Amino acid sequence: MNRPGSTIAAVATAVAAGVGSVAIVRISGPQAQAVGQRVFRPTGKRQPVWESHRVLYGHVVEPASGQVLDEVLLLYMQAPRSFTGEDVVELHCHGGVVCVQRVLEQVLTNGAEAAAPGAFSQRAFLHGRLDLTQAEAVAQVISARSRRAAGLALAGLDGGIERRIEGLRQQLLEQLAQLEAHLDFEDDLPPLRPEAVKKKIQEVAKNLSHLVKDSLQGQSLQQGLRVAIIGCPNVGKSSLLNYLGGRDRAIVTDLPGTTRDTLETEVVLRDVPITLVDTAGIREASNPVEKLGIARSRQVLKQVDLIILLFDVHLGWSEADQALANELPEDVPHLRVGNKVDLLDQSRYQANGGSNDALKSSLAISSITGQGMEAFTDAFFRCCGLTDLERLDISLNRRQTSMAQKAIEALIRLETTAQAGLPWDFWTIDLRDAIHYLGEITGKEISENILDEIFSKFCIGK
Repeated sequence: MNRPGSTIAAVATAVAAGVGSVAIVRISGPQAQAVGQRVFRPTGKRQPVWESHRVLYGHVVEPASGQVLDEVLLLYMQAPRSFTGEDVVELHCHGGVVCVQRVLEQVLTNGAEAAAPGAFSQRAFLHGRLDLTQAEAVAQVISARSRRAAGLALAGLDGGIERRIEGLRQQLLEQLAQLEAHLDFEDDLPPLRPEAVKKKIQEVAKNLSHLVKDSLQGQSLQQGLRVAIIGCPNVGKSSLLNYLGGRDRAIVTDLPGTTRDTLETEVVLRDVPITLVDTAGIREASNPVEKLGIARSRQVLKQVDLIILLFDVHLGWSEADQALANELPEDVPHLRVGNKVDLLDQSRYQANGGSNDALKSSLAISSITGQGMEAFTDAFFRCCGLTDLERLDISLNRRQTSMAQKAIEALIRLETTAQAGLPWDFWTIDLRDAIHYLGEITGKEISENILDEIFSKFCIGK
């Protein structure tokens, strides 16, 4: 990370070639104003006063030659009234890649150093502008892939996670204070009932368990699911991919073996971002290109959250379908779906279903007409364990969930200690561990090395 007390700078907006009318170069630190004054030339004859939270109009220039590099707006924010809690200067320049790079180069050659990933958010945390959960929520808001994910991230940015975790931590601190008081002044205090202490601790563990369970669903909203569509050749895998994606992403023909490689498309179903992977039909093949595609299909199955096993309901469940089902990894949930139901009349479908267990236990859809898609979507989310997303109000990220799980484990150890009838001293050991892990979630108890590791995963400019 950057040196403490240094002045840092980076592009704070997304920049792509030829895209975006405006980009922001952010400078933060004790020399931010001085750096800004070196590279910025206001228009007009009068030198403007640099007042906090006032916008100035002018140009970024090369100080030595006076060459104009870009027309900009400058915003000065004096500490502590800024995102980082330090003096901040933002240069709002044109969004082209060349313009942005020329402005940033001048800033970096005139007193600022390149910001490390997450450096601005880390300084906001260190200066008390954000707690650790809010700082991490900044990254989640930016990376959200659906409206629901953005809403959950904003709840964290608003302090929802910190309030919930800190409330539970305070309950444990109260129990710890009570135990330590009885250890030091047992003769002067009324007797402490173990069952009452256990009940309070169990309530905290129960609330933490609910948070962890909800967060596994929340992480699916934030990070998305990866789903493989697999089946024998020509069962309609590409048609299903195109239907769910709302566009012709894959080539569809009546010829088996059309898909020669895995093909991915991004969709959002019920506010959950999903990467659908269309795979080559798995069969015995002689064509070397098709054989390579089939090998990749088999590899994909080990790397997804759900497998959709598609078969042709018009032809019925075949030995080849069963052979494919036997190859599925046991630790990955799968959903058996019969496609092309539009080619069957209802009486024939019911007759087939009545005599074939594979058909009876399967969903029936048409990726051409959309028939059965609502039931398919319901079953899809049940298989993924996403059945109550509307109830979520906050969601821990992976790091926070890991710390919460460690706190739960410490409280479980404490209960074992209590059941063994050990003295209060032993209770306090695991209680302190649980309090520490909850403090790591909010940043109240965390080392500098762990902070660096957390913020290093942010993008540059955040």
